[in-house]
Amino acid sequence: MTSFHAAVGGLATDVRLPDGAGPFPAVLIRTPYDRSRHLAEARGWARRGFAAVVQDVRGRFASPGEWRPYENEATDGAVTARWIRRQPWSDGRYVAVGASYAAHCALVLALEAPGEPGEAGVRPDAVIAAVPALGAAETAREPSGVERLLARAGWWAAHGDRHDSDEGALEKALAADPGLLTHLPLTGLPDRLGRSLPSWAGLWRQRERGRLASRAANADVPLLAVGGHHDHFTEETVALWRTWGGPSARLLLGPWGHGLVSAPGPDAGPAHRVVLGELYASWARRALTGDLASGRHGAQALGGGDLWLPAGTEGVPRTQRLRLLRGSRFTADPSRPVRSDNLTVPTGGVPDRCLLATAPLPRPLDAVGPVGMRLRATAHTPSADWAARLVALTPEGIAEQLAVGVLRREEAADREFTVELGRLARRLRAGTRLRLEIAGHHFPAHARNPHTGDDPVAADQLLASRREVDPASVTLTLHVLPSRPTSTDPAKEILR
Repeated sequence: MTSFHAAVGGLATDVRLPDGAGPFPAVLIRTPYDRSRHLAEARGWARRGFAAVVQDVRGRFASPGEWRPYENEATDGAVTARWIRRQPWSDGRYVAVGASYAAHCALVLALEAPGEPGEAGVRPDAVIAAVPALGAAETAREPSGVERLLARAGWWAAHGDRHDSDEGALEKALAADPGLLTHLPLTGLPDRLGRSLPSWAGLWRQRERGRLASRAANADVPLLAVGGHHDHFTEETVALWRTWGGPSARLLLGPWGHGLVSAPGPDAGPAHRVVLGELYASWARRALTGDLASGRHGAQALGGGDLWLPAGTEGVPRTQRLRLLRGSRFTADPSRPVRSDNLTVPTGGVPDRCLLATAPLPRPLDAVGPVGMRLRATAHTPSADWAARLVALTPEGIAEQLAVGVLRREEAADREFTVELGRLARRLRAGTRLRLEIAGHHFPAHARNPHTGDDPVAADQLLASRREVDPASVTLTLHVLPSRPTSTDPAKEILR
C-alpha cells in the first residue's frame, strides 16, 4: 500500500492507495473526529481495492478555518470530490462514506453538492450513511420539539467551538458537579463547563427539520443506510431509507447503539455480530458496477431472538391490556424529575408518574414495528411534556427499557392524544411483563419542561404541574408478528 498526505482545498487529507497500478475507485470520509482515528478503516478499504481518502473537516484537528457544524460540508466536500476525480490513481468513481456527523458530510455531497457548468459532476456514485446526523435541528430535538439535552450537551462539550476534542468533557464536569444539567438557564452551560462555547445557544434556535430527508426523494445514486435499534437517530435512519429516490436503497438495522457493533444492546446475540467492513466493501463494489437490484431491501435484527428479518417487516397492531398500579393523579415536578438513567420506580410518597402494567405474557411475543400510547389526560399548567417509557420486566425481575416517547402539549384540557414511542424489533419471552410509565419529564436525556410556557433552554423558573390520567383510556399498541419468523441472511439482503 502507498499512503501520502495532501492539503485539498486547504484541508488536511490522508490518502491510502491499494497495491497495484490502478486506477482505483475511491472512498471519501470527511470527519470532525480526527482523520487519524480512521487509519485502520482506510487500510481496510485499501486492502479491498479502494483508494481511501480521509479528511478533517474545516476547523477541526489539522484543518484550518472556523468550525461551524453543518454549514460548510457540501461546498468543502465538492472541492475534495473534484480533486479525487482529477488524480491519476482515480478511475473517476467514488463512494461517500461516514457515520454520525461524517454521514451528514456524505449525504450533503449526494443531495446538495454544488456543481459547475459543463463538469461531469461532483456527487458520489454511492453513499454509505451509518447512524446519520441529518442536521442540527434533527440532532437537537425530537420530532415533537422536545430538546435532547444529554446527548447534545455531551457532543458540544466534547467537540463544539474547538479544533480538537475532549471526549470525556461532560463526564468530568458531571463528576465535579453532579447537578450540572439542573442549573438554570441551560444557555449558561458553557460558563459552568468553564470554556467558551458560543454556538451552544445558537443550536437551540435551529428548528428547520427535514431538509435532507425531503431532498432524499430526488437522490440518483445507491444508498446503504446503517443504524441501531438503540441509537437516538433510528427514526431518521429508517426514514432516509424509505424516502431515498436512488436506483436502490439498502437498510441494515441491528440491536446496537450509536457505536453500532461496538455498542451492542442487551438483546444482541451471536447472529448480530456483523463484520461491517467486509459488508460495506462488498456493497460498494456492487453499487459501483450497477449489480444491485432496484428498490428497497435490507435486514433488521430481531433483538432477543438472535435472528434477522427482511427490512420493512412489520407485525399487525395489537392493543395490550394494562392495569393501573398507581398514580392516576400525580405531580410532575421539574425540581424532582423522573430520570432517564434510572428504571427504579418509587413506591411511596406523592406519585411522580402514572404507572401501569400488563399481566405476564402467556407466550413469547415478537414485537416488530412502531409503538404507540393513546390516553386521555390533563395538565394544569400552560405547557406540559408527556413522557411515555415502556419497560420489560423479565421473569428474573430484570428491568430493560424498550422504548421512549416524549410529546409537548400546550393544551391543558382533558383530551385524548397519542404519544409515539419509536420502533421495536424485539422478542419478549413468556412470563415478561410490560410496564408503562407516564411522566412529565425524562431527564437528563431530555430537557425539563418548566411548565411556565417559557422556552425550556432559556427558562430560569420552574413550576410543578398537577396531572390527571384516565386509566381506562390508556391503550398501548404494539405491532406483533402473527407467527414465528424465519431468519434471513443480512449479507444476502444487503448485496442482492
